Amino acid sequence: MLTNPPDPCGYPVRVEDDQPNPRPTTPRAVSWAEAPRAVLAGITAGPAPTVVCIAGAVGSGKSTLARRVAELADAVLIGTDDYLPDYHRVPEHLRDEPDSAHLPELAGHLADLIEGRPADVPVWCFREHRRTGVRRVAPRRLIIVEGIHALHDALGPARGLGVLVEAPASVRWARWERLESTGQRGWGVERALDFFTNVAGPTFARYEPLYRARADLTVVNDAADPGAGCQGATTAP
Repeated sequence: MLTNPPDPCGYPVRVEDDQPNPRPTTPRAVSWAEAPRAVLAGITAGPAPTVVCIAGAVGSGKSTLARRVAELADAVLIGTDDYLPDYHRVPEHLRDEPDSAHLPELAGHLADLIEGRPADVPVWCFREHRRTGVRRVAPRRLIIVEGIHALHDALGPARGLGVLVEAPASVRWARWERLESTGQRGWGVERALDFFTNVAGPTFARYEPLYRARADLTVVNDAADPGAGCQGATTAP
């Protein structure tokens, strides 16, 4: 039987591979405040559902932006973090590598949704650092994929619009630190800082040029509160 447990765990880290798939044009830069409206305006309606891929480093605000757009447009929302490996099966220095994630599985689920079929999406928990369940997702006209892996080549065939969210490292760490210090994650501040500094940051930096080349929009987010100012349109166009 399929399970659909509530996910109290949250979202953070991931990255890409070495086969560039650049966009033909330079991505347009938009502010954090105008980002939801800009994403919605960039969607081209067609006969098939549209997939918007929103990527960024840990703590950049990509999840906040993705949730806001999904709310405005009544879209399906899927996080690449739910396709992470069980951490105990992977060496720490490889946990943010795209080859360690189950991205082909995600690509298959996107194909199902685009074809109008439901998908059984995994649920991954940041307290237990492993897959803990499954939730059934019904197809809709707009599908939002968010996470560090969201602009990976494995998802390229499905991608209709690519978005890269940027934020200074100090701002990104402050957000993750707040999650750990309030018990929303399972590592604690010291352990999380070590991972942020030695694994998450360096890994994302290697793939960021590829993400940028695949993006249609870049969003600059320097708000200390990841939700501050991210309002945009009050209804989807």
